[in-house]
Amino acid sequence: MRAGNLLRQLDQRLLPPLTRAVARLGDRSARFGVLSWAAVLSAAAVLGTAVWAVDDAPVGDRTVGEVTRVGVVDGDSVPAYLRSAAADLAALPASAPAAEGTTYALVTLDAYLPPQRLATVLGDVGVSTVFGRVPLPGRQTEIVKIPAMRVPDDVVAGMRQVAARKETEAADYRARAAAVDGDGEGERELREQYTSGAEVAAAEAAGYRAGCACVYAAVVRATPVALRGVATRPDVRAVDPAPEVYRLDRTVFTPPLPEQRDVARPPADSGLSPTPTRSEPPAPLISAPAPSPTVGESSEPAPAVTTPSPEPSEPEPTESTPPSVTTSPDATVAEPPSPSPSS
Repeated sequence: MRAGNLLRQLDQRLLPPLTRAVARLGDRSARFGVLSWAAVLSAAAVLGTAVWAVDDAPVGDRTVGEVTRVGVVDGDSVPAYLRSAAADLAALPASAPAAEGTTYALVTLDAYLPPQRLATVLGDVGVSTVFGRVPLPGRQTEIVKIPAMRVPDDVVAGMRQVAARKETEAADYRARAAAVDGDGEGERELREQYTSGAEVAAAEAAGYRAGCACVYAAVVRATPVALRGVATRPDVRAVDPAPEVYRLDRTVFTPPLPEQRDVARPPADSGLSPTPTRSEPPAPLISAPAPSPTVGESSEPAPAVTTPSPEPSEPEPTESTPPSVTTSPDATVAEPPSPSPSS
């Protein structure tokens, strides 16, 4: 009931009896006392109705704008992170909302694994997302997020979608390399960068198409006992519980790469140009969504898209940035410099 309707009903019920009482009273002093009490009662009714209306107002989502981060960022000590994750896992029953409840956790693997190996490592816990990267020696490759409720089936399907996108990307790089005219230094560098980008994208496509050993982390949800069991398995590097996470779409997971042993930093890329002449911002490529996870989550799942990679049509050498829901420090593909005037 709205506050205005309640006040009207109070007027209809209180005012007629008060009017009749005042009419029967001929004495002015008595009439003044009745009117005083009527004013007090009316003010109390208005105040109570206002308080009720405020308390009855719907409460908005207090988590809007809040982002929870789980994992490491550039410059973090990886050994310190691993120790902290182990300590948090050991203390989980005391810090979890309920000892028998489930909690989200970031599982980091000790090496890149193929999809079929994940069933042994993660098969008995609810999986939400896996993180993958083709580990090409000496090259930075894109980090992708693949929603995966069923392991390994959803992971394989997600890899095929990424492979199709990478094949398109490689073809675009090759076409642009062929379109570069001139034999000047700038033109040669640009052509080499496009060719290098095509080689990396083609290698990524071939790896994902074959179901490569590319998965290095996963977001899971399980009880503290089950999470401790996962942490003892041979291929698991760390289990970082996150009882503070309630919504995956407002959480950024940044697991360390298997080769990051001391400090979190992007791998060196021997194909990057050391002195690019000019750069322009690239437009991201968004892949088709993979199957959305429904692993008994109490909130909306994370967006079902892979991490976008730079489009080769607009070259840009980018600095490495920390991995996030849509980007990662290793998502940088070699970008060509813009051509300088032909000599």
